[in-house]
Amino acid sequence: MEPLGDEFMTISKLSTFEKIQPFFILAGIVIGLVLSYLPQVSQHGGKVILPALMLMLYNIFLQLPLQRLKAGFANLKVTGLSLTVNFILTPLIAFGMGYLFLKNSPDLWVGYFMLMLTPCTDWYLVFTGMARGDVGLGLSLLPWNLLLQLALLPIYLAIFAGSIVPLETMDLVRSVVFVFILPFSLAYLTRYIVTETKGMEFLEEKGLVRISSSQFIFLMVAIIGMFASQGRGVLANPLIMGQLLAPVLFFFVIIYLLAQFIGKIFKFTYPETACFTCTIAARNSPIALAIAVTAFPEQPLIALVLVIGPLIELPVLFIITKLLLKKAPA
Repeated sequence: MEPLGDEFMTISKLSTFEKIQPFFILAGIVIGLVLSYLPQVSQHGGKVILPALMLMLYNIFLQLPLQRLKAGFANLKVTGLSLTVNFILTPLIAFGMGYLFLKNSPDLWVGYFMLMLTPCTDWYLVFTGMARGDVGLGLSLLPWNLLLQLALLPIYLAIFAGSIVPLETMDLVRSVVFVFILPFSLAYLTRYIVTETKGMEFLEEKGLVRISSSQFIFLMVAIIGMFASQGRGVLANPLIMGQLLAPVLFFFVIIYLLAQFIGKIFKFTYPETACFTCTIAARNSPIALAIAVTAFPEQPLIALVLVIGPLIELPVLFIITKLLLKKAPA
């Protein structure tokens, strides 16, 4: 296997922080639950959720490497199959798993479906690097994963989620405007102004480096605000984690086996297989969370699933990484 070079070193440096992110999320949940007992905080805590998520998404879109869209076609086989799995097979698998395990809890079913519907745009690079996969290929897939989920998520919600719980068309339209169109437009405008005045080098070496850490801060603010405003609802439903455990685990087992089968049938190299597996396994809960907050304002359990889900997902991704490494060439 060829060395991964500077891209692998850049990604692998993030792995220590990524490893402790679940603990920060858990801490945010606890802080929010404690604050929920303060009447003023409980009453107004929900007001910070949408602004925090919009700022988080602005940061994500600002870092979106649109110039890599063409690079995805350099390996059409892996790109085409990963997009097919992420945007055709995965919605069907997620809907089916939700029907089998959560059909008696429609809000949890929709939250689970949204969690599994959106492919990851950051963590999968970390796990690809840790599994000695092709990080460069993973980077070329990133803009496709993000842009396609932005385009297809509202459609999938209308088709699938709308058949499970009531979905107001105006709420869905508002979520698309506030979560996708507005942050994306501001990010694109920012990139244009900065590159025109300061140059691309300034944006990538100074601007993006400084804002990358704030992305997780805004997510934490949103999580604390959510649990501060909905803490009593969470405490009234203490078995949510247990209800989600089986469908989440079954989803990842199916995806892992599917990735290995496809990799073998299409004769992927190990770096391609590792990249492909991580790309179709890791999920993008922050974007789905932002949509849930605006599209389902009267059903907070849907959003709570998207906060709790990563606490199960991240340990599973570490296990997948270990399984991949056992197959890595010496």
